[in-house]
Amino acid sequence: MKKLTLSIAAIAAMSTFAMAGGDIAPVEPVVETPVVAPVTDRGFYIGAGYSWMGNDIDHVDNNLNLGMDYGAIMLQAGYKINSYVAVEGRYWIGVSDDSYNINIHGVNSSVSVDADAWGIYVKPMYPVTDAFNVYALLGYGSATANDITLNDGSKVSLDIDGFSWGIGADYAFTDNWSVFLDYVAFDDSTWDNSVSSLTGDHTFDTINLGVTYKF
Repeated sequence: MKKLTLSIAAIAAMSTFAMAGGDIAPVEPVVETPVVAPVTDRGFYIGAGYSWMGNDIDHVDNNLNLGMDYGAIMLQAGYKINSYVAVEGRYWIGVSDDSYNINIHGVNSSVSVDADAWGIYVKPMYPVTDAFNVYALLGYGSATANDITLNDGSKVSLDIDGFSWGIGADYAFTDNWSVFLDYVAFDDSTWDNSVSSLTGDHTFDTINLGVTYKF
């Protein structure tokens, strides 16, 4: 009889706890999800390279073409807005000149020329892989064949100002460093040479190989 009484009391106690509506519930631990900063592909970058510069002058009157080649150091600075577009400025500093001999109206002249150029561009890009990009350059540029010196000491300069474009590719071998190879051309122009009374067409382009550091 005593055992029966204890059993009934135990059942009553359990029923009372169940009817309490679960006021006592196990406390679950709070799990904090770490906040991960979004990955962005933007920032400033700078670079430098060596350039092969070509300068063609077509003398219309004498039906004569002069092709000159220079070496230059190319400096660049830009801002990458995202994975698909950047803005970039470039400056080419001539480090070697070229010379040629020309007969102008029966007078033989030895002409020495050097060159420099600059440009500012919008740079559309397409990431082929995480490390390899192809891109274009579209903008405004200026190229100058400086101090064209004739035998008589006369000097003239030939300028190209206007649309400039290019195509190229780069490969990132670390998160910050990459190498690039591209071609940049400047808009063709016509010119009048007051010294020799000649007119002609003037074209200018560059091939550039260099490295870039992204901050």
